[in-house]
Amino acid sequence: MTTTLARRAETDTAPAPEEPPLTRLSLGRTVVELVLGSVLAVLVSLVLQFAASRIGTDPGTYVPNALVNLACAVILLVLFVLLASGWAARWPSWLKLAGAGTALSAFATLLLAIPLQATRFFLGGSSVDNTFRLQYIERMTAGSSLADMNYHGIAPYYPGGWFWLGGRFANLLGWDGWAAYKPYSILWIALASVVAFVLWSLVVSRRLALLASIATVLAGLLSAAIDEPYAWPTSAWLAPIAVLAWLVFRRRGRVPAWTLVLIGLFLGFSGITYTLHLALGVVVVVVLAIVAGVLDIRRGEPAGATVRRLFLRLVVIGLVTLVLSLVTWGPFILGGGLGEPNVAAHFLPESSANFPTPFEPTSLFGVLCLAGLIWLLLRARRSPIAFSLLTVAAVIYLWFGVSTLALLAHTTLLPFRFIVTVDTIFAVAGVFAAVDLLRLVPRMFRDGRAVLVTGFVLAFVAAVSLAQSSVKTTSGLVQTAESDYYADGYNAKGQHDLSQDGAWTGALISTIDQLSGRPQTQNIVLSAYDRLLSFAPYWGFQQTTPQYANPLAEYTKRNGEIKYWSTSANSAELVERLAASPYSAPNVFVFRNDEGKFAAYLASDSFPQASPVAVEKVDFDPALFDSPRFVHRNVGPFTVVAQR
Repeated sequence: MTTTLARRAETDTAPAPEEPPLTRLSLGRTVVELVLGSVLAVLVSLVLQFAASRIGTDPGTYVPNALVNLACAVILLVLFVLLASGWAARWPSWLKLAGAGTALSAFATLLLAIPLQATRFFLGGSSVDNTFRLQYIERMTAGSSLADMNYHGIAPYYPGGWFWLGGRFANLLGWDGWAAYKPYSILWIALASVVAFVLWSLVVSRRLALLASIATVLAGLLSAAIDEPYAWPTSAWLAPIAVLAWLVFRRRGRVPAWTLVLIGLFLGFSGITYTLHLALGVVVVVVLAIVAGVLDIRRGEPAGATVRRLFLRLVVIGLVTLVLSLVTWGPFILGGGLGEPNVAAHFLPESSANFPTPFEPTSLFGVLCLAGLIWLLLRARRSPIAFSLLTVAAVIYLWFGVSTLALLAHTTLLPFRFIVTVDTIFAVAGVFAAVDLLRLVPRMFRDGRAVLVTGFVLAFVAAVSLAQSSVKTTSGLVQTAESDYYADGYNAKGQHDLSQDGAWTGALISTIDQLSGRPQTQNIVLSAYDRLLSFAPYWGFQQTTPQYANPLAEYTKRNGEIKYWSTSANSAELVERLAASPYSAPNVFVFRNDEGKFAAYLASDSFPQASPVAVEKVDFDPALFDSPRFVHRNVGPFTVVAQR
């Protein structure tokens, strides 16, 4: 009896067994790897971009394709040989990490820098949405404070964190913003791949982290999502952050505070760079917390203690997210922007009308994603990685469904922006499936080594094939970058076709500067040429597309104001109306000459049309500018009018 009581007392007083570490890396190791890895990625990317720019091949040949395919094949061969041979087991850890970071940065950089070696533009040139992206970085280059990309004196709407850093990058180089956009964008693609490697290293082995990072880069290129470089980092990092969040919420004991801060930093970074990713990230984190709580309660944990534990962790994450997000969102909120009409989500392309199905086995990438889907479904109950990734995918598909229902309220949730996230999740899961298969299959054969070698060869061939496919996927965007005109009126092919508006860009800028006599940042321009403000930091009186307009700018009322000016009886009345405008009136007009009239063009929202912008021409009588207050000059198909 005494012995039994003694044993029981000893058991009661014995310390509880320690839980295994939550992450594979400590706080110090994580910080060091993130900082040094980012520096390494930037340096490697800049050096390789400089080297690629010296290739000197004219547009219209397959030389860049051949060079980039060779470079990527060599990088992948080295990586796969090292992985197959035991990850260079005798090398010091710092050398292995430096090698992985260098390889990832080089891989991501060369896949873009070599195809784009003949042009100063990034993918897509200055066309479509790049018109506004170049305008934003041009704005941030012209000043050190956050500002709206277009409107003078209004708090910015679209988060400008990424573009603000781009402005500092351009200032460091001494370049115009539009010229710095390409190297800055490629730099971020490279940096995102290395950071993804570190984040994956928190939750999986180094080998798997490296393979997952390669798959992430390929998924971004194959979906051409990297043409939106400020949105790519948060797309690439969401998956490992979701896995980390799930591990944090499933831990019943204490969790390292820095893991909560890291999740908050990711969400906060999303808030200052891409709002839609902030929204998705918050939903994913909250859903994971709720599911973790439900599972704990079902297994007998006290409901009150479980809710309190998870709520406190969410509060820490939320506070970090809020503080960072308010850096860019604070001025807009204080300016009353949340109460203004907003048509930013009025866009329904075909890709938003269909659920993403990257796992259709009609291509090698589809087979990889199909394997990923099967792996997620089979392993979700036992693997926290599979469960986390499957949850993110489920949330995105739910987002698509809710977005369709939102059409009843005459809006959308822009779900097509998450197609690349789905592609990335299934591609990474496909890599994990392949690794599990390689571990399982050799047991079925006598010569297991031959099976492993065959598996690594097939994996290498698949990776090379996907890299080559990604070059083909982005080829159209590369061709646009080679054809679009620079600020001097010439393009990468040396063309100066005067029938193209872009050929007059340089002449328009020099004319505006001469006629106005003011610094570029003191001119407010009403322009019939939408790309003009991509190359000079003029303020715009009206944004070309309502979906990109700041809600604080009162887009529809500004259109009405322009029409009101056009109905002026004479020059004196026009001057009076401009002076009395409730908005900062333009002091420079760039009209298109059209049958003896000065033509301006006004856009309006036409959602849910596939092209949700309707354009209306407004004619100004040239006589309205026959006044000593105005000076004007014809520039090709345009007329520039400036107030003295």
